[in-house]
Amino acid sequence: MRLVGPSGEQVGIVPLAKALELAQEYDLDLVEVAATARPPVCKLMDYGKFKYESAMKAREARKNQAHTVIKEMKLRPKIDPHDYDTKKGHVERFLKQGDKVKITIMFRGREQSRPELGRRLLQRLAEDVQELGFVESTPKQDGRNMIMVLGPHKKKTEAMAEAREAQAARKAERRGDDPAAAPAEPAEA
Repeated sequence: MRLVGPSGEQVGIVPLAKALELAQEYDLDLVEVAATARPPVCKLMDYGKFKYESAMKAREARKNQAHTVIKEMKLRPKIDPHDYDTKKGHVERFLKQGDKVKITIMFRGREQSRPELGRRLLQRLAEDVQELGFVESTPKQDGRNMIMVLGPHKKKTEAMAEAREAQAARKAERRGDDPAAAPAEPAEA
């Protein structure tokens, strides 16, 4: 078998007995790295430490991973201006958080014969939030509903990092630990 030393150096091709002897001498484990290679490749390493470090790397990668979420907002073609502003505020918040937003306009009865009302409403909403997001899929009629998807300009990980920074700043401000402020001089008695 081809043997790799504990610090990554090539030991060479050695018999199994010699490799086991070296592993015992270094007080390390003999781990088969590439079984399909000819000859098989083995490495001298602390296997428990290797497993622990790989688990830590995987945990760190999962912690920094962002899950894409699609939020949904439902509207009607004859929406009141105040209700529209409220729904638009929700869409803006979702886009700031880095989530995609699926906007559905539900048509009922005679409203189905006027799809241009829904299309106009979706275009108005897209223009109102264009600094936060972009139209990922254009408005499409799907039975009684018209659907459009908005995607955020910034990625979910960037939005999460900004939110963490803002939260840390708010905590420091509440505690009075403003790092920019100089420490106050004690008053003399």
